[in-house]
Amino acid sequence: MSKPITHKGYYAKIEYSEEQGCLIGCVSDIQQEINFQGDSVEKIRQAFEEAVDGYLAGCAERSEEPEKPSKPRSVVRVSAGLHSVIALAARQENKSVNAWLAEVCKKPDGKED
Repeated sequence: MSKPITHKGYYAKIEYSEEQGCLIGCVSDIQQEINFQGDSVEKIRQAFEEAVDGYLAGCAERSEEPEKPSKPRSVVRVSAGLHSVIALAARQENKSVNAWLAEVCKKPDGKED
């Protein structure tokens, strides 16, 4: 399982923009809109780090407390058919989809990553 791109406790949400022909991203889990872009994984990571550093520097210059990211959360995108199967399995065990997925995804030793 891949890990999200993080920098100084902030998380990046990255997508490919066919319209712009590049990767575009934003800092997730905060209200402040912080966007960045890059042509490669290396460049998008660098742009993300520069965007976070710029946000933190701007807050320091204005003597403002920077917004802290909320607790990390994962978004899993699956087909409608697979979602129906997962929802049915969760319902049969009287669990939410999130609780069911968390249990199913635990390592064999019972620990989460």
